[in-house]
Amino acid sequence: MIHQKRRHALLNQLDNNAVVIVSTNPEQNRSGDVNYPFRVHSDFYYLTGFQEPESLAVFSKDNYTIFLRPKDKAREIWDGKRLGIDDAPKILKSNHAFPIDLLKQKLPQIIFNNQVYFDAKICQLDNDITHLLSNHQLKSLAPTLHEMRLIKDTLEISTLQKAVNISTKAHQLAMQAIQPNLFEFEVQSIFDGHFSKNNAQHAYMPIVAGGKNACVLHYIENNKKLNKGDLVLIDAGAEVDCYASDITRTFPVSGQFSRAQKQIYQIVLDAQINAINAIKPGVKINEPHKIATKIIKQGLINLGILEINGNLSQFYMHGTGHWLGLDVHDVGQYKKNGNHRKFIAGMITTVEPGIYIRKDGKINPIYHNIGVRIEDDVLVTTSGNTVLTKSLAKEINDIESLMSQ
Repeated sequence: MIHQKRRHALLNQLDNNAVVIVSTNPEQNRSGDVNYPFRVHSDFYYLTGFQEPESLAVFSKDNYTIFLRPKDKAREIWDGKRLGIDDAPKILKSNHAFPIDLLKQKLPQIIFNNQVYFDAKICQLDNDITHLLSNHQLKSLAPTLHEMRLIKDTLEISTLQKAVNISTKAHQLAMQAIQPNLFEFEVQSIFDGHFSKNNAQHAYMPIVAGGKNACVLHYIENNKKLNKGDLVLIDAGAEVDCYASDITRTFPVSGQFSRAQKQIYQIVLDAQINAINAIKPGVKINEPHKIATKIIKQGLINLGILEINGNLSQFYMHGTGHWLGLDVHDVGQYKKNGNHRKFIAGMITTVEPGIYIRKDGKINPIYHNIGVRIEDDVLVTTSGNTVLTKSLAKEINDIESLMSQ
């Protein structure tokens, strides 16, 4: 019923005679006769709760019609059960259901007015829809729908917390298992196994980056040996029922931070804690980044790594957070009318400052190839915030203690 409520809430924000169309993509070919694992489009899932490929929902205040693949005994033997046309109205609470193959015939019969809200993606299904609606005035649904998705309801928060809990345990297992001479992919396998064991998937390609690899922000090769004395940065999060978690921890391969590693790590941790503490309703969403940037800059100046008027972006070149939800970089505007918007209860954001020091003759060698990022998932509440990932160790003493167990 939650999806039905969302459709009604969406329509109440649109024109009185609005018709909404949302679709999800077909399966995508990987190579030969092998497809990538299918993942439903987030907007479609948010409004329908349906996860079969090549589907289309059309709804207004008076009607809800869904197009989907029909039952097919031969294909179901190979690919699995389909919901089918007969069961769709009862299961999905629709008024009508038609085979997707009848889209060109039936869609023009359903759309009676020009106020159609539809955002085309790059796929043949959406090309067909756009062609069929060539005589209609198409409006973008995204501005309204994505504002709805930005504020999470209790079911979404609960589901995302499940993803967080699975991810947190996997990170703990990795911290306890890691040792010099393991390969990065062996550490990744801990996440692969734990996620699968809990019926979860990776929300994104995981990063397991030892030593200098941690200074590559989107390092995903995960195929190098982990060396004694290095740090390892792990950015990995599970997805449960399409909701993503996103967690990063950095810790020593050998179980003990060096003095230089502690210095850099503590700067990042101080920046992150202070940034998180600033999050509450009414605060501008760029405030955590301003706080983190100030602390990181001063910390690097104090260590002689950055000059007073130096360019911080050579060591910290990304934002401090992003929205989290059905997509790991979730939808929702960061600015309104050119100004940074303010936090509202129900938003979920990551907080992930970092420092990345590449080999540089101007920098003391003890800091070379140190890459540190610490990332937590934070829910904005009416009174402040809740750190959904708070159970995962991030203080230096707590990490070293966990790794020694």
